[in-house]
Amino acid sequence: MAKLVGKVAIITGGAGGIGIETAELFLKEGAKVVLVGRTRESLMKAKSELDQYGEVITVKADVSKEEDTIKYVNKTVENFGKIDIFFNNAGIEGKVALLVDQTVEAFDEVMNINVRGIFLGLKHVLPIMMEQGSGSIINTASDASWMGYPTLSPYVASKHAVVGLTKTAALEAASRKVRVNSIHPTSVNTRMMRDIEESTYPGRAEQARDEYTKLIPMGRYAEPDEIAKLVLFLASEDSSFISGSQYRIDGGMSANSN
Repeated sequence: MAKLVGKVAIITGGAGGIGIETAELFLKEGAKVVLVGRTRESLMKAKSELDQYGEVITVKADVSKEEDTIKYVNKTVENFGKIDIFFNNAGIEGKVALLVDQTVEAFDEVMNINVRGIFLGLKHVLPIMMEQGSGSIINTASDASWMGYPTLSPYVASKHAVVGLTKTAALEAASRKVRVNSIHPTSVNTRMMRDIEESTYPGRAEQARDEYTKLIPMGRYAEPDEIAKLVLFLASEDSSFISGSQYRIDGGMSANSN
């Protein structure tokens, strides 16, 4: 039996690899999906791929802007009357450079999307779910939430912050039967990793990929559909007594850390 029949889900970063895979899985499980993304072109392309699986609407929005966050929340409620699932997923990797070579502008850009965006999503979705007395929120963090990565200091800092927001929101919403958890992938086979590989070793992206892969005990990157399956678990009633948790999906990398 489908796990999300009658549910309404918002997915930010909806036109990216993980967003599209998760949307497809949600639709197949019976949900209606609102895709949020920064460009109309990418959203329309994603929608054209997903329409065959169920009902999808799109909202062009910059998650770092409060007015845009209010827009995607309001459009969801206007169209479907509720929000059952919020995959707070939008994020960027930022500039690949040593900390001392990072610019304030590059740091702020990462923080605006990866932290402010998560915060604004929580701020405006939580009241609706708390009024309903139900809901599941999944924030996308990273294995960088508890370890350092040379040349990615803004990204690492931003993903540490997501853990704090997740735990605090989970505590504040628990009495209203709203659950908040975070997922923590290592390298995923998406556009983001292509950009990181090329930025790490310009013109030698394959070398960078080999080096990143060697850090993962299972010897490969995660695939977007593997991330989507974890998100489905946390979105569904299969995880009904789980909140405030951090789910590592990292091919064994966390076995080498605290």
